[in-house]
Amino acid sequence: MLNRRHIRIKVMQTLYALHQSNSDQLQTGEKFLNHSMDSIQELYLLMLTLLIEIRKKEEEYIEISQKKHLATYEERNPNKKFIENQVLELLSNSASISNKVEERSMVYWQRKDHYVQSMLEEVKASQLYKDYMKSTTRSFQEDQDFIVDLYTEIIAPNDKIYDFLEDTKLTWADDFPVVNTLIQKQLRQLKNKEQAFFVPKVFKDSEDKDFAMDLFRRTFLNGAELAKEYDGKTPNWDIERIAAIDIVVLKMAICEMLRFSSIPVKVTINEYLEVVKEYSTPKSSIFINGILDAISKELETQGRLNKIGKGLL
Repeated sequence: MLNRRHIRIKVMQTLYALHQSNSDQLQTGEKFLNHSMDSIQELYLLMLTLLIEIRKKEEEYIEISQKKHLATYEERNPNKKFIENQVLELLSNSASISNKVEERSMVYWQRKDHYVQSMLEEVKASQLYKDYMKSTTRSFQEDQDFIVDLYTEIIAPNDKIYDFLEDTKLTWADDFPVVNTLIQKQLRQLKNKEQAFFVPKVFKDSEDKDFAMDLFRRTFLNGAELAKEYDGKTPNWDIERIAAIDIVVLKMAICEMLRFSSIPVKVTINEYLEVVKEYSTPKSSIFINGILDAISKELETQGRLNKIGKGLL
């Protein structure tokens, strides 16, 4: 679920938060980082179960309408194509999803039921939904295409849902694109209604998990030493006016160069350039690129780049 770039962003956010609060508490940072990384799975489950809850809400509405004393013909004989959508049924019956939701004691949509109702109304008002319900064909492919489009065009871009998520956990704003991309990918990869649906792990493997904590600890504990590497190498930049995020990124990148022997220098530089493009000032990428390039060349000349394997410089 978390790739290396997103892990770097999580570490950067943690170090930046500690920098801004002038905190020197390692355990505080570790707790914040662990929670930030773990909560991405909670966001994933929240968005995925929104589909399930919308279906459930419509199912409840149909049941109530059918029991009305003066029910219309349409209410007594409703079009159940949406609630019988094979992808929605597959998700609703997934033991992996239900077990994870229970494990985390997630009751967001039960407590915020009006969001589910609002989303259902938007779904039913959409042309996408109307066209789907009018179609007389019934196939897994059609059901799948509809749900992928429904998630991509209506649910993921919904401002009310985004605001709710951002207010619930600040770090979710950065996780949202990653989660949406993953869910869309998983929905597209489904083959049939008998296929098992599994909730992905937070980390691809133990190496990625170790990388996250090692990068944080080594950067945090060696901050002063890492700062010496760029000291005096910013002649055209006032060190006091350099963006705090840029300082954090410089330390992290230098830490990777010196302490992570399996990561190529070029990968390190490119990864952090992408990070600052998104999170720092417009000029930051030029500044970071120049400084890191100069530092990497100096470290190589001094024989301090202890990289293992071919092509790691």
